[in-house]
Amino acid sequence: MAKLSRKEALEFHVQGRPGKIAVVPTKPLTSQRDLSLAYSPGVAEPCLEIAKDPKAANLYTARGNLVAVITDGTAVLGLGDIGPLASKPVMEGKGVLFKKFADIDVFDIEVDCKDPDAFIECVAALEPTFGGINLEDIKAPECFYIERELKKRMKIPVFHDDQHGTAIISGAALVNAAALTERELEDITVVVSGAGASAVACSRFYVSLGVKLENILMCDSRGVIHTGRENLNATKQEFARETDKRTLAEALEGADMFLGLSVGGLVKPEMIEKMAPNPIIFALANPEPEIPYDLAKSTRPDAIVATGRSDTDNQVNNVLGFPGIFRGALDVRATAITEEMKVAAARALAELARKDVPEVVAQAYGTDFTFGRDYIIPKPFDPRVIQWVAPAVAKAAVDCGVAQDAFDEQAYRERMRGLLGGSTAVLRRFVRRARKEPKRLVFTEGEDPRILEACRIMIDEGICRPLLLGDPERIRAITERMDIDLSEGAYDIIDPRTSPELESYAQELYEKRKRKGVDEHLAMALMRRSNYFGSMMVERGDADGLLSGVSYSYPETIRPALQIIGLAPGARRVAGMYLMLHKRGLLFFADTTVNLDSDAEVLADVAEMVADAAVGTFDVEPRVAMLGYSNFGSARGQTATEVARAVELITTRRPDIQVEGEMQANVALDYNLQKHNHPFTRLEGPANVLIFPNLEAGNVAYKLIRELGGVPAVGPVLLGMDKPVSVLERDCSVDAIVHMSALTVVQAQMRAGQIIAAE
Repeated sequence: MAKLSRKEALEFHVQGRPGKIAVVPTKPLTSQRDLSLAYSPGVAEPCLEIAKDPKAANLYTARGNLVAVITDGTAVLGLGDIGPLASKPVMEGKGVLFKKFADIDVFDIEVDCKDPDAFIECVAALEPTFGGINLEDIKAPECFYIERELKKRMKIPVFHDDQHGTAIISGAALVNAAALTERELEDITVVVSGAGASAVACSRFYVSLGVKLENILMCDSRGVIHTGRENLNATKQEFARETDKRTLAEALEGADMFLGLSVGGLVKPEMIEKMAPNPIIFALANPEPEIPYDLAKSTRPDAIVATGRSDTDNQVNNVLGFPGIFRGALDVRATAITEEMKVAAARALAELARKDVPEVVAQAYGTDFTFGRDYIIPKPFDPRVIQWVAPAVAKAAVDCGVAQDAFDEQAYRERMRGLLGGSTAVLRRFVRRARKEPKRLVFTEGEDPRILEACRIMIDEGICRPLLLGDPERIRAITERMDIDLSEGAYDIIDPRTSPELESYAQELYEKRKRKGVDEHLAMALMRRSNYFGSMMVERGDADGLLSGVSYSYPETIRPALQIIGLAPGARRVAGMYLMLHKRGLLFFADTTVNLDSDAEVLADVAEMVADAAVGTFDVEPRVAMLGYSNFGSARGQTATEVARAVELITTRRPDIQVEGEMQANVALDYNLQKHNHPFTRLEGPANVLIFPNLEAGNVAYKLIRELGGVPAVGPVLLGMDKPVSVLERDCSVDAIVHMSALTVVQAQMRAGQIIAAE
């Protein structure tokens, strides 16, 4: 798990617009007519329709996709009672997860009220605004009372994720752990460490799954909760057992399962040594579990172990549950989230973990997953989670009578498959793959603070060993002034002007360019420049890849690389490609940065290179559209002629590539329109590789989509070079540098024949 500094966390929240969420209009507001429709007088019509039929609110307003994340700030994410205002960053963060994983809109509401009844009145009065209520970070035992009373009063889903989220995800894990250890749930004995909201909810939910209540032994800070104890509240009385066991250690003797929702480090190895054979150990305290994952596994190799941490197997993460649960509930207008719906979510997750894991998930996490002791629940970034959980919840809502809308299961599953697109895990995938076999990357602008901050992250993430070109004293002064902590021994600083390799590098440059205007004096002068020095490091094998561009023009960056490293064998030219991470899926744009004037030969070459990169590096089946202002000869002109001829060239050269054109961009992306108007198309789906008729069009297009559409862009990815060279944009962010570096490492792995190991 990467280290996060206080400064980095604060800067993340303050950069750009403060906070993490915003409200944006979903209708055009470009004219007086639009304003009249959106507000007075046009808005009166939907108001009157809703007054006649309240169900029409979901048709005419955003209510059906709007959830409130509400807290009183009394039990905030391990921070305790810090109050409602201080809890706001957490609530915004929950809103981001709703949007990211289920496309659900959120208003976060922080209520300054510690009186449970007054809090209930406040939340209940909000029912006309929202399609669902997510209660968050409310302390026990008040949270039980608040949720119970709100569920009685409100006709929309009310869900306290701190209780039920962990219960549902760990319940899914328990179902599979029981199957793997050949246990029946009704026979399992469970010891619970903790008596707060999550511990109580998990225990109750396990009973819903089939565990017997009398087989659950709960411990709080005073030890085992037993019938002989005095002053037990109503919740603890529910779990009081008649037993002579008094300590957690005694309770664990012979137990089948340990569930920890208490304090890190509480469980010692000798305590789990006395558990039953093949124990199930869920140590879910965060950030440190009751017993570390590795220690639990080494102490009991026969155990199935889960934690709440992302850097161990079997992570119990609430994001596997609440997005899909609310998605399914909202989409059938459920009046509540019932126990049946929660059980359906847990069993859907358990079943999903038993399915073959698609390659995109394995690549996102950098390892293969097979159902077994180290993989009992799906991964949070598995795009199939929403496809399984939401339909299961929606169907359960219909079956138990709380759904108000009809439900076509097959059509709904299809809708969920297209909800989030295929690009969610792309960037994460390359970071994971880079970690498997880190490489040496040379950064020609080692004195730039963005490069240094990115290198700190990459060192923490284990992506690469940075080789920083620049003045050592100046670099150290910048890191000290900017409070950038680079781990000692994890990077190198090289000053090209004083490097012992300077003369040999200059001599090699002279040999390469002596018939192209470079004499020995010029070769030495050029080699003192970091772009030339860095390119020669890569050429000589002293570095595995190069990144440059934050303070250089594009020609200044690419020219030395072309002169020293040159084209890959068989490559006819270099091309620049951008990855556009659209919610509909990954799109490849080219050429965006290199070839200024493109004839048919250039366009065909570029299309071929991008198609090969899509398959070879990104594991995407390419569907290539050669773009222009014409659809299959509908308009004449030089550009249309060249694009059409490029299609002929590439189909002759590479019949294995799906390519079509010339066509307009909307036709390329709207496959229904394409099939309707041009049924002869050779594409088998919407285009994902867009080849523009010239650099100007490609460059303008990616920048417009990035800025106006808010679509993340990764690039430019340089294709056709003999060794990995990446160009950074002058205005690129620290995150962009990290992502480009991870991609450069993966390219270096591929050249070294290590891509199988990296996956």
